[in-house]
Amino acid sequence: MIQCKELKTMAEMEQMQELEGRIWGMATIPTHQTLTAVKNGGIMVGAYADDQLVGFSYGFAGFDNGKSYLCSHMLGMDQAYRSQGIGKMLKQKQREIAIRKGYDMMKWTYDPLETRNAYLNLTKLNGMCNTYIENCYGNMQDGFNKGLPSDRFEIHWHLKSPHVMEQQSVNTENATALNTLPFNQEGLPVFTKEKEPLELTEYSYSVRVPKDFQGLKAASQELAMDWRLKTRELFQNLFEAGYAAIRLAPYENYGEYIFVKKDILDLGGK
Repeated sequence: MIQCKELKTMAEMEQMQELEGRIWGMATIPTHQTLTAVKNGGIMVGAYADDQLVGFSYGFAGFDNGKSYLCSHMLGMDQAYRSQGIGKMLKQKQREIAIRKGYDMMKWTYDPLETRNAYLNLTKLNGMCNTYIENCYGNMQDGFNKGLPSDRFEIHWHLKSPHVMEQQSVNTENATALNTLPFNQEGLPVFTKEKEPLELTEYSYSVRVPKDFQGLKAASQELAMDWRLKTRELFQNLFEAGYAAIRLAPYENYGEYIFVKKDILDLGGK
């Protein structure tokens, strides 16, 4: 059985650091920093299988335009425990603690071409995104990110809003497709844009992305870069037109993002 709890001690920070190193294989956050953060408005949540730490979510206090929020910086999982719903458990526990501490907003970033993360952040947690950050972390050298610009979606999770708490019903059927995803002779997905609309005015739009972007990148760095740059343009155009990403539907060979106007979402105090 998996149990999630808030982590507060130096020993727990050391457990998190060891797991972080195994997951990403890069330099880890110093324990003195994580311990100081959790003593000053930050939140570290751990997922345990028996007495073994198998996942964590780490966030620290953020501040923008006179408003505080929780910046949820990292979510990591031991490879053997992925796809078991633990990510959602960690985020929900983090949300519970954040509300108790006085937060009503949580923000974090993820690669929009990683469909597993998109499904968790948008479909399962009812987050939303209308912010695209080009090369957010610069040229990263870890196995997940090496070789491509580290573009990111910034998720805004309105912790006490009807959109999150009541799973606000939004009609996402019959979304207008902005691209297709045919496969080439090597069986790899190719970005193909539909005829570009003069204006983005429909109720909803869809954008298809590869289901296994890491596999695509391993097979063809050139094709992966093409997906990065072409989806970057499409996503930025949608956000500039007032749309927000609210869902990712998983299919056998691809994921399909759904975008609607942000102003139809019940986000509470906007």
